[in-house]
Amino acid sequence: MRKTIVTYGFVAGLIIAGLMVFNTELLQRDILTFDNSTVVGYSSMAVALSMVFLGVRSYRNTYCGGVIGFGRAFGVGLLIALVASLFYVVAWEVYLATDAVLRATFMDQYKEYTLVKMRASGATPTEVAEAEKQLAEMSELYKNPVVRVAMTFMEIFPVGLAIALISAAVLRKKDILPE
Repeated sequence: MRKTIVTYGFVAGLIIAGLMVFNTELLQRDILTFDNSTVVGYSSMAVALSMVFLGVRSYRNTYCGGVIGFGRAFGVGLLIALVASLFYVVAWEVYLATDAVLRATFMDQYKEYTLVKMRASGATPTEVAEAEKQLAEMSELYKNPVVRVAMTFMEIFPVGLAIALISAAVLRKKDILPE
């Protein structure tokens, strides 16, 4: 079981880390915006986390004789998603630590983008000021590595959790007893 979890989690982690770096580079070069980078980012996560489905199926077929219950399938899928999520968090931290421009500008770019979008949508000056205050607080929190790691983990893990649930539901097979 460990081999399946580590192998599929590692592959999913490699895929999502690579796509995350690629997407962030596109964002930094203004090829993507914060609007479409969210769609691209979560789509990338879904693609990478398809390894959860493949890992559960491999585990079922290799170690369970083609028969697996929902609970076991969900557990395997959840652990694969956990490994991939941890890989994603570590990749983001390494990337952030090695890219001084990104580290210095990421939150400032996000704040500015959010405020410009609010103004364009007709937000009142009071609403913009409140959002600016909240974004400044969030930016300060983001400097704390523990908070940043937790935020990064919560970007991807819920997607992995959903895919683990779907995979378990689709791949569960009960042993059919002969009559």
